[in-house]
Amino acid sequence: MNHTRAVFLLFLLNLVDALVTLIWVTSDLAPEANHLMAALLDWGVFPFLLVKVGMGAFTAAVLLYGSEYKLARVGVTVALVTYIGVMGSHVLTGLAVFG
Repeated sequence: MNHTRAVFLLFLLNLVDALVTLIWVTSDLAPEANHLMAALLDWGVFPFLLVKVGMGAFTAAVLLYGSEYKLARVGVTVALVTYIGVMGSHVLTGLAVFG
């Protein structure tokens, strides 16, 4: 997969994760497992989204800037595999809640 596309997909998965997390948590269907993100959610939706999307954008920028380095290419692959697992967790949460 093209490195730029992979980074874009990674950022897109970050956005989907943030939105689905907000749905689960604000509907009281599931807790936020990440303590930092849970604390940000206690402050409100905007701080949560600002930090979550900001971290994703910063990560995407670093991975694009360093695209000629093998570490950046490996990092994108590892992050995509991880985020695909997170999406699986969201699906399983949905199945458990709506069963």
